[in-house]
Amino acid sequence: MSESEAALARAVLIHGPVSRSDLTRRLGLSPASLTRLAKPLLESGLLVEREEVADGSVGRPSRPLDIAPGLGTFAGVKITGDAVIAVGTDIRAGTLAVEERALDDRAPAAVLGAVVAAVTALALDDLVAVGVSLGGVVHDGVAVFAPFLDWRDVDVRNALETALGVPVHVENDVVALAEAERWFGAGRGLEGFATVTIGAGVGYGLVVAGEVVRTPDATTGTGGHIPLDPYGPVCSDGHRGCAQAMLSSGSITAQVSAALGRTVDYDETLRLAASDDPAVRTIVGAAGSALGTLIALAANLSLQSSIVLAGEGIALFGVVQDRVRAAIAAGRDPQAQPLDIHVDDSGFRAWARGAAAVAIQASMERMRSGRG
Repeated sequence: MSESEAALARAVLIHGPVSRSDLTRRLGLSPASLTRLAKPLLESGLLVEREEVADGSVGRPSRPLDIAPGLGTFAGVKITGDAVIAVGTDIRAGTLAVEERALDDRAPAAVLGAVVAAVTALALDDLVAVGVSLGGVVHDGVAVFAPFLDWRDVDVRNALETALGVPVHVENDVVALAEAERWFGAGRGLEGFATVTIGAGVGYGLVVAGEVVRTPDATTGTGGHIPLDPYGPVCSDGHRGCAQAMLSSGSITAQVSAALGRTVDYDETLRLAASDDPAVRTIVGAAGSALGTLIALAANLSLQSSIVLAGEGIALFGVVQDRVRAAIAAGRDPQAQPLDIHVDDSGFRAWARGAAAVAIQASMERMRSGRG
């Protein structure tokens, strides 16, 4: 498959079913060039033509192009410090099945065994590839440093490929989530956007010119230590009022538990805040202001006006949205573009779907290079 054919296949995967006129515009092709590129993809069964629909741009009916059904399934796995969440998807990262496994042991053998068990339990037909995402630094399939698991230099890819018998692709969780949003989510069709994730940690990702920004610092969690409140709590690294201290679910629940004199979890914390418990509302409101400040900073420094919010803790946004938006307004120039905020509230499944998206992207690349 040539690079031009691969670009066409990607565009149809992301935007299909899509008219030929739309494809010529997106890809900068003439109608004749599009026909030439599409011919081998249609003959190979990768693309199909749908039923005729009216195409106002050319004044006559046309047959949109789409990815063929039945091109296999994919698995995406998110590894946290205490659980493995796996989703089975189709080639557009649509969820087909979900499995979860609790982790009592963070040793690599135990965790990777749980990953194998979860993927196997998905019972997917025609499994093409598996994606795995985790918080930390990942390089060439190796978890160089995963703080929530206390791992260093764990060869995740080779161990899982041996056990599962299919290609495995390992990625930082925030990068993987940004890739899923870029191809299949709120960022589809956007040239640029920023992602902000909150949960056990705080993450930041960036898409510029249609590509996820990948630098050595993109996976080190630097976004979690941006200072937001000089009077806020202290994180485990000793930073006062940083994003991790203000917004991580563990920090918020620890503050609320101390204020109430009893242990509460994150869900109860948000319920109490929504019911206007004064002590809880104060703490959670401060977190909302911190989130708004972080969003404004992300938009200001990246020069992006589209923001995708995600992560297992993002329900915070809905509870204190007024505080979030007030802080955004305070942190943005009045002449700046209004922010378009998209919220992915699917929690851990969003992380796992991100891992599946990485596997799908890699499989498309193998098709292009002739390796699969």
